[in-house]
Amino acid sequence: MDRNSKLDLVTDEQRLAYKLLAPTLIILLIVAIYPLSQVFYTSFTDRTFAGTNQTHFIGLNNYSKLLNFTIKELPPVIEQGTNQVKIDSKTGEKVYEPSFKVLPGSPKPYKELSQFNFLGKRYVVGATNPEFINSIITTLIFTLSAVSLETVLGLIIALLVNSNFTGRGLMRAVMLLPWAVITVVSARIWEWILAPSRVGLFNMFLEKIGIGNGQLAFLTADNWQLFSLIMVDVWKTTPFMALLILAGLQLIPGELYEAARVDGANKVRQFFSITFPLLKPALAVALIFRTLDSLRVFGLFQVLVGQRLYSLASYNYYQLVGNRAMGLASAVGVIIFMIIFVFAVIYMRLLGVDSE
Repeated sequence: MDRNSKLDLVTDEQRLAYKLLAPTLIILLIVAIYPLSQVFYTSFTDRTFAGTNQTHFIGLNNYSKLLNFTIKELPPVIEQGTNQVKIDSKTGEKVYEPSFKVLPGSPKPYKELSQFNFLGKRYVVGATNPEFINSIITTLIFTLSAVSLETVLGLIIALLVNSNFTGRGLMRAVMLLPWAVITVVSARIWEWILAPSRVGLFNMFLEKIGIGNGQLAFLTADNWQLFSLIMVDVWKTTPFMALLILAGLQLIPGELYEAARVDGANKVRQFFSITFPLLKPALAVALIFRTLDSLRVFGLFQVLVGQRLYSLASYNYYQLVGNRAMGLASAVGVIIFMIIFVFAVIYMRLLGVDSE
């Protein structure tokens, strides 16, 4: 075959490849790229959801509303007459000026997000939208805590279920029950379990063993809300993690363990020399799936705590449906997309998913 014939053959193969890829690219363009580009464009406008108002292009104004924050030093209160710093008679600490006196009021008013001490001075963190900043912090704490617990517990359960014992098949089926229940249904069940009275199973149990007075408000008290949500998510999703990790365990050849036993390696050595290295791809997939899913958590927050505590997704829902601010909600959606993208890239880099 001469050179021209070979080039013609390569060209024909390239054309065939483009023709075969064309349907996939068209479907991807319709179902993914077009909606995503529309969300990006809408995030730069003041579009109203289900409204007839004219839409205007407002640039980065929505992002500015969501992400602007500042840090200001709080001056102590000086007592008139003595010209001394005012001290709280109960706590013995300095009394500081209220935050609204130092936070900017225009062109956009800032609200207090938090206060902290540094090098003997008091500072206040202000934000134009503290609810959104809190929703980011809440979602990140929820994701990191829940996924860490689910991974550890899922690995333990997968190792147990992967061993030989009577009733292993039944055990595998039973452990999937929490994951099989619809999120809204399981959230309603837990709403009853965590009820702030003796009707609640948890309160009744804790009172029986002498902890609390049977009226712990798991879903309304600030210091219990996030803990309760993490606990419910761990209960529901650990079986999913265990299932993915179990699939990875079953791909490890048994001959490797046999050879390790002949060489005198104990169970701990076998785990760190054989199981964990070969399980890393399955763990990476499980971590990516659960992390991305946790960053988009909605149903659990919406059912159990409503507007008392926002996740990123439930705040997005509130802005779109409750506030009808479609442009602002689109900006929230873009920020969620960017956070998920960053997490996915970090996981793939750290766990080497893209190179295996």
